[in-house]
Amino acid sequence: MGTYRISELAERSGVPATTLRYYEAEGLLLAGRTSSGYRVYDETSAQRLEFIPSAKMLGLALEEIRELLAVWDSGVCAHVRDGMLPLVTQRIEDADRRRAELAAFSARLAQVHAMLAMPAPKGACGPACGCVVEGGSGPVLVELVAAHADDRTRRWRRLLTQASAREELPDGVRVVFPLTAALVAEVADWAAAQLGEDGSGGTGVTLHLTTDWIELTVRIAESGAAMLADVAGLPA
Repeated sequence: MGTYRISELAERSGVPATTLRYYEAEGLLLAGRTSSGYRVYDETSAQRLEFIPSAKMLGLALEEIRELLAVWDSGVCAHVRDGMLPLVTQRIEDADRRRAELAAFSARLAQVHAMLAMPAPKGACGPACGCVVEGGSGPVLVELVAAHADDRTRRWRRLLTQASAREELPDGVRVVFPLTAALVAEVADWAAAQLGEDGSGGTGVTLHLTTDWIELTVRIAESGAAMLADVAGLPA
């Protein structure tokens, strides 16, 4: 059974070395060390990399993937399928719930749009003008932030093209980037802007730096269904 240096495994699998180190830290890959301290991976790690990206595409959490890998290593497909089936079923339910939330949000926007397209009332805003919408905890001001949202989305898309790994969370997303000075500045700037735009406090952003990567975790309150889809639903 052969062994691979991290650069060799990265070339064979197409997974960046930064991501391999992250997977190792999360317990998805096991690495030995040479007498000189270099990482070495065996064939089991190479085979695991056939499964990990596929599982991540299905939205499985790293903890779930970690548990499935023990079954994957056994080489018995039936056991892997038994472990995956309930997890995929749960992801379908999550996707259906998110789709329903977005449909409700879209319907609400359409209603407000129709109200705003009607002739404006004389004088101050009123209950039917569209500027104030009844929310779950009382009237909430409709903010005209489309331009800011578009800019935030563009910046987020640009950041994701540079990501090494991404994990969807029930209430947000965790993204890992290679550690460079330019990316530290760009990710920190996006995080600061995100917190600045979220005056309601519904978004939590955590930035963690290690010697190998940048880890950005974005968590969004249940009321932010549209923002959650924006942050977690964009392709990496």
